[in-house]
Amino acid sequence: MALFEVHGGRPLKGEITAQGAKNEALEVICATLLTPEKVTISNVPGIVDVIQLIELLQCLGVEVERPTDDSWSFRAADVDLDYMKTEDFRIRATRLRGSVMIMGPLLARFGEGHLPKPGGDKIGRRRLDTHFLGFRKLGATFDFDAGDDFFTVEGRDLRGTYMLLDEASVTGTANIIMAAVMAQGFTTIYNAACEPYIQQLCRMLNRMGAKISGIASNLLTIEGVEALGGTDHRCLPDMIEVGSFIGMAAMTESEITIKNVGWDELGIIPQQFARMGIRFEQRGDDIHVPRQEHYCIESFIDGSIMTIADAPWPGLTPDLLSVFLVVATQARGSVLIHQKMFESRLFFVDKLIDMGAQIILCDPHRATVIGHDRGFVLRPTRMTSPDIRAGVALLIAALSADGVSVIQNIEQIDRGYQNIDGRLNALGAKIVRRD
Repeated sequence: MALFEVHGGRPLKGEITAQGAKNEALEVICATLLTPEKVTISNVPGIVDVIQLIELLQCLGVEVERPTDDSWSFRAADVDLDYMKTEDFRIRATRLRGSVMIMGPLLARFGEGHLPKPGGDKIGRRRLDTHFLGFRKLGATFDFDAGDDFFTVEGRDLRGTYMLLDEASVTGTANIIMAAVMAQGFTTIYNAACEPYIQQLCRMLNRMGAKISGIASNLLTIEGVEALGGTDHRCLPDMIEVGSFIGMAAMTESEITIKNVGWDELGIIPQQFARMGIRFEQRGDDIHVPRQEHYCIESFIDGSIMTIADAPWPGLTPDLLSVFLVVATQARGSVLIHQKMFESRLFFVDKLIDMGAQIILCDPHRATVIGHDRGFVLRPTRMTSPDIRAGVALLIAALSADGVSVIQNIEQIDRGYQNIDGRLNALGAKIVRRD
């Protein structure tokens, strides 16, 4: 198991480019199963979750090529459905949460899909009901073998229908869209997730021949088609990484320019950092964060404590709350962080408290942070990364601490951030990767 040895207290300076969006890449790579023709995807991040999904598709019989370092071509002309019944498939599919999104494309094109309970971050209960309720609405049958932890869906005559999703699940919406694009008739999906990554998936599918309208809203209408063709697609910059770099710059008193951020797709993220008192400047499609000694958290108009909470798009993505929390530890003022969606995602704060942060964990979903305003520098410590987003938050804390910290289980960070140590070292950080 690898670890990071982080030498903190070193301001960073320079330019860094956000990687391609992890969540989008997982969706559009799964969508390549919908056609026997060639699909080429660029700006794909070279992170563990993405590479494992690509390897899973290769094992399914998909022909894969890598024209450049950040682009991949897929041709799913000869998919081996029997592979889904093997032990190797079980092992590979359980390694990542994103594997669940192969179900929709396989159901649409071949009339069946099989999957063991997928893995991913241990951040609380992440139910799959939305996915399978949607499949059943389209006419598929669903079976879950509790003893074997294996899901099966079958449906060779899917028909369009109206459905109101019980939650605006991003992966659930993506899966249902991919299942519906070749169903007979019209499918209407209300309370659909409408994140930029879902929008990107819909636009890619339309270029492949699908007929999806209502893109960027929570009401999608899909007219089924008989078949889809090939296309080229480019992933957006990863908004979570952009937000992580903004917070990192403020926390470490650094001057950083983040290149090619996809500003128009960042939604409320810049506004929320501004409410934290963090200064930054939009320069074309770049964000420049100047060095700042102090940043002051705003209060609400009536003087009450600021609350930052996650919400479905266009609300704040839950993946950035860990970053907002750690950045607040050195702000002037206080903030309540309310993580509504996952009940275990705030449990990493005990490590920040060990470092000297003033945080009250109110319950599994809420934490109050009282900022030090640089009056106390965080202490270095030894810690373990519990999930992708908490891992990068702990890395930010370690970079600001005065001394050497050790972060174990960095495989979690590698799942979402490509070569994060090398890229930050190029800005002046000192992060040593050790086995």
